Amino acid sequence: MAENKPYILVEWNDTETDAKGWLCAYNFVNNYCGGGTRMHPTVTAEEVVRLATAMGYKYKACESTTTGGCKGGIAYDYKAPDAKDVLRRYLKAMAPYINAGVSIGGDLGVDYGDVLEILDEIGIGLPQTQAMRNDPEQQKRIKDHDDVCNMTYDGFLMYDMITGYGVAAGLDEAWKFKGGKEGARVVLQGFGCAGASLANCLDNWGYKVVGIADANCLVTCQDGLDVKKLIKTRKPKGEMDPSAFESNYEVRSNSEWLDVDCDILIPAALEDVINKDNVDRIKASLIVEAANIPVTPEADKVLAEKGIDVCVDFITNMGGIRIYEVVVFGLVKPEPKAIADDTMNIIRKQTRRVFEEAAKSGKTTRQIARELFAPDKSGFPDMPKI
Repeated sequence: MAENKPYILVEWNDTETDAKGWLCAYNFVNNYCGGGTRMHPTVTAEEVVRLATAMGYKYKACESTTTGGCKGGIAYDYKAPDAKDVLRRYLKAMAPYINAGVSIGGDLGVDYGDVLEILDEIGIGLPQTQAMRNDPEQQKRIKDHDDVCNMTYDGFLMYDMITGYGVAAGLDEAWKFKGGKEGARVVLQGFGCAGASLANCLDNWGYKVVGIADANCLVTCQDGLDVKKLIKTRKPKGEMDPSAFESNYEVRSNSEWLDVDCDILIPAALEDVINKDNVDRIKASLIVEAANIPVTPEADKVLAEKGIDVCVDFITNMGGIRIYEVVVFGLVKPEPKAIADDTMNIIRKQTRRVFEEAAKSGKTTRQIARELFAPDKSGFPDMPKI
């Protein structure tokens, strides 16, 4: 059966700058859909649609019965001094859709705390349907969510931790399924909240992080990087501090991250970074998609031919939506350990399920994941009764 088409796509043009943005609601479930908003100069409408589609799959893999997938995107420099003002005008423009059940948060270049702050400023608060607003128990759980946003786990704020630790769980489950050796060497592209917390978790579990690429450079060391020091000295927006590099580290162009000898490769930043032009450079036997849609369809075919396995993005990086789901809809106690355990457990479960089915069928993990977690046809936004 053909894949569902996105339910709605909206375009926005900023009145003060040359910024352009889009909102795509892929599918509504129970009058509600959720997903992040990213800001980067390269964002396009096509990318936002692809990301929203992935969110539809992600919510299905999350076993959600309450939420469909959506995504927001703004083509603008997230480092610009007026980036938050641009985000504010974008959210104001999207207010009618947010009030109709489109719950958009943070993503690459957009801090979730900034989104919530702006939504409070413009009188929306946490996006929700009318049914949610009229349910006193639901309102208590939303207050629980506010509290959870300020809680920490392993020294990270919950939303800064949850995606990275979930990715680590998926990686660990896949590596064990493959019979991989202990102390596997890992290269990570991206050192934002997800990348940093992921590196911390892998370091705790005995993996050896031998390379990290950020927006400025690639740093490598085959003896293993001092992950804890790199995290402690990390600058805003996911940039490493070169003054924290040890004398035995090699600093290279960040375009060379695929060339580092490793067992596991983790794209944790932009989309389409593994493509037909560079896929042949990969030395790893496992790719773990911490970023959304980091591998192009053309590269996927090459990976399959080379026998390189893939942990699929919409399963592996579902932590950010799972934490929201379980707290706002009361599925686990609003406590850091309960939330972290829940997220890591469901990602392990779905990862193993996909890898087992792929091994039995001879299909790729992505083919199996898309079959198992195809989203439901869209319902409708939250509209007033006429």
